[in-house]
Amino acid sequence: MRCILGRGACNKSVVDKAPVNNTLAKISVSYHRIPMWLTKHERTVVIFNAVYITVFTWIAWQRANYEFVMYAVVVMAAALWILWKQRSVKFDLLILWGLTLWGLLHMAGGNVRLADGVLYGANLLSLFPRYHILRYDQIVHLLGFGVATLMCHHLLQPYLHKPLERWWPLAILVVLMGSGLGAINEIIEFIAVETIPETGVGGYQNTLLDLCFNLLGGIIAVMWLTLRRKPVA
Repeated sequence: MRCILGRGACNKSVVDKAPVNNTLAKISVSYHRIPMWLTKHERTVVIFNAVYITVFTWIAWQRANYEFVMYAVVVMAAALWILWKQRSVKFDLLILWGLTLWGLLHMAGGNVRLADGVLYGANLLSLFPRYHILRYDQIVHLLGFGVATLMCHHLLQPYLHKPLERWWPLAILVVLMGSGLGAINEIIEFIAVETIPETGVGGYQNTLLDLCFNLLGGIIAVMWLTLRRKPVA
């Protein structure tokens, strides 16, 4: 089509569109560099994780929030492990998006500022004021280690060569596995307290409440798995 606005206007239009086209081309190239054995939905999960981890890592670094720079490294390492193993373990989208939401809420919790601190310290409901229940932090633990319990159950499936006659021993095992991952999380927080001058990690009561909500999340996950189970013929 011939330009009717004059040569200068047409050239300007082409120049204005060039940065947009270049950006779209870069996004397209980056998308197609993601391993081809991932499905379209799994690639979407990868891109979403790459964006929020990059954004919150940059925010934490700019604010000298080294506690959450360290946590970002842990989240990135976990994400890369899952990406590496996905071809063989094939986590379903529920687990992948659950882990993604957990990571997002965790990174937002330490980087989103409120009038009286950060999001992690926010009280959502005043159910038991003495124990500061219900806080944002506790919801993250509930969700996160509920998803971790689902992940443990998924990873055990290849080792179960025949249908289980009794479900509850396995149910208890995966709850304990999820709680064990929660204990490792508390160890990582302890390392942060011991190595970084100022952190938002609470004291003994906070640690025990975190462990309680980790366990509760695992129990809820197993209840959900129980409802989904097909009866053994």
